[in-house]
Amino acid sequence: MSTDIGGRRARINLVITTLRQRGPVHVAKRALGKIWRLLWGSPSSPPPGPDLGIPSSTDQDYDLWLKRNYPRPADLNHKRQVQALFSYQPTISIIMPVYNPPAEYLRAALDSVLGQIYPHWELCLADDASSQPQVRQVLTQYQDPRIKVIWRSENGHICHCSNSALTLATGEFIALLDHDDCLRSDALYEVALALNQSPQADIIYSDEDKIDDQGRHSQVYFKPDWCPDTLLSRMYLGHLVVYRRTMVQDLGGFRPGFEGAQDWDLALRLSPRARQIVHIPQVLYHWRLHPQSTSRSLQTKQYAWDAGMRAVASALGERGEPGRVEAAPGGHVLVRYHIREYQLVSVVIPTRDLGKVLHRCLKSIFTQTTYPNYEVVLVDNGTREAEALAVMDKWQTQEPDRCRCYPLNVPFNFALLNNYGVAQTRGNYLLFLNNDTEVITPDWMTALVEQAQRPAIGAVGAMLLYPDNTIQHAGVVVGIGGVAGHSHKHYPARANGYFNQIQTINNYLAVTAACLMCRRSVFAQVGGFEETLTVAFNDIDLCLKLFQQGYRNVYLPHVKLYHHESKSRGYEDTPEKQARFSQEIAYMEAKWASLIAHDPCYSPHLTLQREDYSLRL
Repeated sequence: MSTDIGGRRARINLVITTLRQRGPVHVAKRALGKIWRLLWGSPSSPPPGPDLGIPSSTDQDYDLWLKRNYPRPADLNHKRQVQALFSYQPTISIIMPVYNPPAEYLRAALDSVLGQIYPHWELCLADDASSQPQVRQVLTQYQDPRIKVIWRSENGHICHCSNSALTLATGEFIALLDHDDCLRSDALYEVALALNQSPQADIIYSDEDKIDDQGRHSQVYFKPDWCPDTLLSRMYLGHLVVYRRTMVQDLGGFRPGFEGAQDWDLALRLSPRARQIVHIPQVLYHWRLHPQSTSRSLQTKQYAWDAGMRAVASALGERGEPGRVEAAPGGHVLVRYHIREYQLVSVVIPTRDLGKVLHRCLKSIFTQTTYPNYEVVLVDNGTREAEALAVMDKWQTQEPDRCRCYPLNVPFNFALLNNYGVAQTRGNYLLFLNNDTEVITPDWMTALVEQAQRPAIGAVGAMLLYPDNTIQHAGVVVGIGGVAGHSHKHYPARANGYFNQIQTINNYLAVTAACLMCRRSVFAQVGGFEETLTVAFNDIDLCLKLFQQGYRNVYLPHVKLYHHESKSRGYEDTPEKQARFSQEIAYMEAKWASLIAHDPCYSPHLTLQREDYSLRL
């Protein structure tokens, strides 16, 4: 069985939306039925972009986006007028450690600060005993009274150098700028605007891109809003990042020993103490692309990766969440938490007929799972097939302490079946699983419990693969196609995805209940699955209810299962089924309009038409 209507939500939603624009759905019923049958063919998709860990959009797409969105002179003039009305105009101290940058890059960085339309800044420079004479020559040419320079007598590397620059800061906030990068001319204006809108903000960050020697922009990174578990896997905040100065100073500034990941370490230490963390969804920072830059590749500096792993390990210890840190592709990490207690996991599997499918699922669970304490509860929704009945009997006989089956012969209602199944379970953890899944990674249940045990976590999801080892599910983005769509669908399982989104632990608003774990307590707190949603979106609704209660939902790339999708549901090609699906869409649109309009785990600049993280043009 499947809770996501064959994984074709995005395309189906688009069809519904298109038909609604043309008139009432019932007017187009014949056309809808025909299109529906086309949609329910074998999974297919245009091949994804190059597996570079960056967007599948081309540089030409981004050039077009820049033409439409980059501030024009008239925009900047308007902002100058607006900022004069700000009730709060804090001084922002820009911290820039300097060590032997090429003169042209250093000048460009300095000019980008002098070109800020927001005037209340100071530039705090610390030269780390540069050996190249042009560095001093360049710095002494800039005589603006807002520029302060400290000349270090010996090279101490970036943490000591940054701390020296920090001693010069007097502003309420500090902003971090590398000696070879550039700020957009309204970057500090946007920070000041955000502070006027959110005066409790202690951390502010923006989107970013890369810039080469010819001034060409590429590799834009449109970031999500604050995602704490994503930050534990990769330093997604990047640049521009602004911190309340007193917080940084209270923690002693940058920690020597974490060179290469000092910014990540600082963010990990400060973020739990921040009252509010604000994301500005604008490209305010331009990383310089050159052969020695970490902006070109994290792996150009192995020590940065090592330091990042140590920074995350340190953060886990400080937060009282012990675990181990494993390397992930692209210079990132995976956190594997220590399980405090191996409490009972109750696996709930609604099923009907299709004995071979069910046998494959159950065999993979009972022969592969390494977690020591679990039970499997089958909810039989009217099975008549002799082979399927024999499979249920076989596994109940073979695993009498772990496998039980309960009949519920009612019209198919995925939410009701799961709620009924939960009532038959005893576990502290609930693991909802489709009968057409197949376990790949033996520690799958262990990894799910590692996250589900954490008090802040609601739902935990997995990477689900089609039999051809392409992605069926890697987290759900709300709003794609009208209601929700699966992240990176049809990408190869080993692809990096959007800035390594596939291969790292990330917060999402939702994950699919084809494989979803949560604590029994949080499931009860939100009232379980919404039985009005008989087939579609009941898992999305559950996750959004958890989010609404303050819990975070996470996707785990290291938990892998095959999803032999929707085999027991049949085709949604009757007028009754189509009407039901339309009603479920309307329910979600009415209930979750604000989150459909803006998924905080996704950028407003990325497409809602596809699942490939390409630009919204």
